[in-house]
Amino acid sequence: MMQTLMNVLVAASVATAGPGVGQDLEKIVAGKGATAALARVTDGGKTWAGAAGVRDLRRAGRPAPNGYFRIGSVTKTFVATVVLQLVDEGKVRLDDPIADHLPGLVPGGEKITVRALLDHTSHLYDYMSEPGHSTNRWRGTARFRSYRPKDLLKVAFAKKLPDDGKWHYSNTNYVVLGLLVEKLTGRPYGKEVERRILRPLKLRHTLVPGNRAGVPSPHAKGYEPVDGELVDATRMNPSLDWAAGEMISTAADLDRFMAALLGGKLTSAESLRAMRTTVETGAGFGYGLGLQAYKLPCGTVWGHSGELIGYLTFVFRSDTGKSLTLSLNPSTRNPSTEEVMGIAVKTFCG
Repeated sequence: MMQTLMNVLVAASVATAGPGVGQDLEKIVAGKGATAALARVTDGGKTWAGAAGVRDLRRAGRPAPNGYFRIGSVTKTFVATVVLQLVDEGKVRLDDPIADHLPGLVPGGEKITVRALLDHTSHLYDYMSEPGHSTNRWRGTARFRSYRPKDLLKVAFAKKLPDDGKWHYSNTNYVVLGLLVEKLTGRPYGKEVERRILRPLKLRHTLVPGNRAGVPSPHAKGYEPVDGELVDATRMNPSLDWAAGEMISTAADLDRFMAALLGGKLTSAESLRAMRTTVETGAGFGYGLGLQAYKLPCGTVWGHSGELIGYLTFVFRSDTGKSLTLSLNPSTRNPSTEEVMGIAVKTFCG
């Protein structure tokens, strides 16, 4: 999402009183940007939730505003939170080389810190850049295959990024961080997410699916254009994403999670400040430790975006407590930057 495009959009959106979020969702669906769209907006004690489109192209039916969806890379914010809790407990430091805790795992790990993994400045090659290794693309029956974390790292470490000095988003970082959590706790990373975040916050509709292919009901189906037709891509084994993006949730649960995290209830104040310390990315947002920062004319909103075939997720929250959660199921095209950020600008600045 380029900042220049966002600036133009911001000016137009603030100057013109636009339709409500629900109407914007309907427009995205009508414009073939989504087959289904969910949104939740909270502001103080008030909450609005709505949906547009259909939950199933064959059987129709309105999507449920409280439905489940794949959150993709928003999983990274959960994993980063667990890592910062371990920092608070003195089990690891942000500036520890990853080789201190996982010796021999990461090439050059003596010079790559935990912080660099969290904010994607490690310069590790993204295994999802390789053909057949991205859950953002149609993989046919291979989408039901199971993967182990070290299978993913073998693909990642077979290549290197060019020495260009640029920021590179890499799912490989969070696979390594998932293994770090397991090394430090002696438990699967998903169990630590459950123990430290899901159960304390009563996020009963958030799960780490592992090798399970389905999405709980209610949910809107996710689709992918294949040979000119939309193919049902809802069922898939998300182990190819693992700690980088496998989780499933609902808008209400993500809202509660971000409120707790940014409200200082999950980490120390020092760790939260570290999470909110961003690096420039050139991608239209700053990146902290598992958090993205988007600058709007009325201030910065924090959160993360996620993509996993059939599902797009956007979670934004301002320091005033206003929040916006979007789940979009792409149709023959992905929703545009203008459409998504237009809703964000209206929500926070309108």
